[in-house]
Amino acid sequence: MPEEGLEKRICARFRIPGATVAYRRERTLFKHSSEYGGEFLPMLDISRGGIRFLSTEEISLDTRLHLSIQVPGDPSPLKMDGIVRWSAPNVGQSFKHQLGVQFAAYGDKKGMNYPGSLVKIIAFEQKFLDDTTIIKDETGGRGSTFSI
Repeated sequence: MPEEGLEKRICARFRIPGATVAYRRERTLFKHSSEYGGEFLPMLDISRGGIRFLSTEEISLDTRLHLSIQVPGDPSPLKMDGIVRWSAPNVGQSFKHQLGVQFAAYGDKKGMNYPGSLVKIIAFEQKFLDDTTIIKDETGGRGSTFSI
């Protein structure tokens, strides 16, 4: 049985300078929207398993999101599905919240992320992961503010 309090992340988290995120909530029976909200939100870090970004609005835990991640120089955005796993205030900043989203599993079944997306994240990892972009703290910044 794993010990409590140990870091659960096994994937390296890293920054991609200038990357932004747009999201939309998963469609429900009564709400239907194909438009992304909260566009051009600053991405703080990403890994093979999830993403952390700033938002102007608070999103409830366990909310399913469709993400569009735009990386400078990449012509097509990375489309990912995930679920909000944590939210933290970003006090005194224009973006009032930090959100942590865990990506859905990769595979060919409904509700899974396209396996080619993982290949793209690995390519970003190889391009951007170095001593200046790797996130070394265990909290991911949840205990502090991030100014933009």
